[in-house]
Amino acid sequence: MHGHGSPRPGRPPADPHPAAPRPAPSAPPTTRSGPSAVGPGTVPGPRTAAGVCHGTLGELYQGPLRAGGAPDIALVSFPVDRHSWAYFTPGAGRPGALPPGEKAARAVRLFLDHFGLRLPPGHWSTHSELRVGVGMASSTADIVATLRCLFRLFGLPYDQGVVTGVLAAIERADSVFLDEFALHLSARHQVVRTLGTDIGFHTAFVTEPGTVDTSAVTAPLLRHYARRAGEYERCLTDLLKGFESADPAAVARAATTSATLSQQVLPKRTFARVLAHREHFEADGIFVAHTGSLIGYLFTHRPPAQAKSELSAFFHSLGHQCSFAQGGYG
Repeated sequence: MHGHGSPRPGRPPADPHPAAPRPAPSAPPTTRSGPSAVGPGTVPGPRTAAGVCHGTLGELYQGPLRAGGAPDIALVSFPVDRHSWAYFTPGAGRPGALPPGEKAARAVRLFLDHFGLRLPPGHWSTHSELRVGVGMASSTADIVATLRCLFRLFGLPYDQGVVTGVLAAIERADSVFLDEFALHLSARHQVVRTLGTDIGFHTAFVTEPGTVDTSAVTAPLLRHYARRAGEYERCLTDLLKGFESADPAAVARAATTSATLSQQVLPKRTFARVLAHREHFEADGIFVAHTGSLIGYLFTHRPPAQAKSELSAFFHSLGHQCSFAQGGYG
């Protein structure tokens, strides 16, 4: 874990109104592109190819960001050390077999069309530690893991532009395609600013029942953001300063503010109790899946065994099974 420190040299100062985001990559074309493309059906050998992608524990921030003149929904996803895997094994099986899951299957078709390739005979298998529909970015992680598997299968250099282009053609996405924190516009698939890998937390969290239809809540969220624009601006400023100075406690405080603001529009049933007990458990902050059902504590240091027992008993008293995981990178 990293404590207070001076801003790293060479990095711009935190700014809650960054420059306009880079243009989103277009959806993948249907023609072969680039010298790295290989012949249709060409694979390096019969060995199994694998792709892996981490998920999230919701977000450290979700709120408005003015980009190109109009406010949009911005995220700082909270990466978690839990993953989705995709495997392809050449050999027995029918040519053109697709992986389970509609979105992963579509990602395969877009990838193959982009490079002018065909899958050899073989079969797919998948595994995931990420729960569906609760705010762990499971579908985005499945897509990214599948694409990473395909890059390895065909021996192609990994191309982030292709990955974000495929995602843009399929769904809003968390920034799990990056291996660092980022301020990200999920609908536009635009990375506004990367935030590095200096921040990490230990977490204790639960999943409340129910799911959220993210497409249905966009309009209420934007109205809420307009009413609380000043509070969100201050929250984002504090969050970016925390990342700039590699101060996890400051990031945790800003995440708590973001979670508290979210409670006004997409409430968590246990939020009041969790917030009231934060100091008792000596947690540095609270995080939520803003459009999901996760809620938990942020710790800059690993809780000892006794604390984990007390946390588990507390969440059990609220009717939930507690889980522990490392989030972020530091």
